[in-house]
Amino acid sequence: MPHDEVEARMQALVQSWEESSDQRSIFLKCYLMMTRNMHLAIQLDEFRDPDWVDHLVNHFAGYYFMALEAYEQDPAAAPPVWQLAHRAARDPDLIGIQKLLLGINAHINYDLALAVVDMLKPEWGELSDGLQEDRYVDYCHVNEVIGSTIDEVQDQVLEQVMPAMELIDTLFGPLDEKVISSLLGHWREKVWHYAEQLLKAMDVEDQVRLRLELERDAIKIGHTIGFTDRA
Repeated sequence: MPHDEVEARMQALVQSWEESSDQRSIFLKCYLMMTRNMHLAIQLDEFRDPDWVDHLVNHFAGYYFMALEAYEQDPAAAPPVWQLAHRAARDPDLIGIQKLLLGINAHINYDLALAVVDMLKPEWGELSDGLQEDRYVDYCHVNEVIGSTIDEVQDQVLEQVMPAMELIDTLFGPLDEKVISSLLGHWREKVWHYAEQLLKAMDVEDQVRLRLELERDAIKIGHTIGFTDRA
């Protein structure tokens, strides 16, 4: 899906959800901001292989839309970590930052590993050490784009649903943004290593085991964010 179509589809959903007070808009509005900033960074030639990064960004978005479509048709058909995030968006006992982080958790700690594997698998056996490094460096540069977006997300998304965030931002300045940026960077580093393990897995049993482990870890993080039982 071309990046302009990705952004347009996200924007339409955000508008619809905001009009209907559906708080799934919290995560998606954040994701739209980050996606726009990623496309801008690509246009500014910030990556070693901008075409590869552009393909990854748009392919990654496809996982979000697939999970959403599955949930809309039959909630039980969506990946469990996304079931958790979508249910949480409608939970009045959870605050905005929890709903945001639950969406980010599902998309980074589950979807991203699968998207990276999809992108690297066709070329993995032929990539030189230098090209593997290029892929990793580009992947890591995304952390900087995310970090530069967090303040915007806090101002335009979280403060709308959590007025106290403005006070927190005033009292602590960039500290809270650095904490969130560091957390997401940690998650993305772990995801890269999961992707490498999946790419190196020689048989189907190992691949299935790793994918289930990936899913379990994401669900565990989700329950921690949402303060829910793991049962």
